[in-house]
Amino acid sequence: MKFISRRVHAMLDYIVGILLILAPTLLGFSHIPGAKYSAIIAGVLVLGMALLTRHEGGVAKVIPMSTHLVMDVILGILLALSPWLLNFSDQVFLPHLIVGVFSIIAGLCTAPASQHGVAQGGVLS
Repeated sequence: MKFISRRVHAMLDYIVGILLILAPTLLGFSHIPGAKYSAIIAGVLVLGMALLTRHEGGVAKVIPMSTHLVMDVILGILLALSPWLLNFSDQVFLPHLIVGVFSIIAGLCTAPASQHGVAQGGVLS
């Protein structure tokens, strides 16, 4: 079910990207290199994709929305697994897991076509 509109998705991209970049400092894991850099790199990628995507929040509009959504799912999987892949799960894992799962859900539940008003079959627009 596609219940997130492209407009809402674009806003979430910017919010999540900024929060990922700030998370190591805000959540106190800036002393753990794998945790710190995986969050910051993911945040930069999210912001970069948001700026380059053909959606309501895009600036350059060169990446098709369908490609953006696939990248959200891939990035979400990698971010969710990063605590175990990069061996820092014994110190911190919840921020990466939560945001990773959120990214997967956003990628799967966003309407790829432009919506006006309520997203098709849903409530977020």
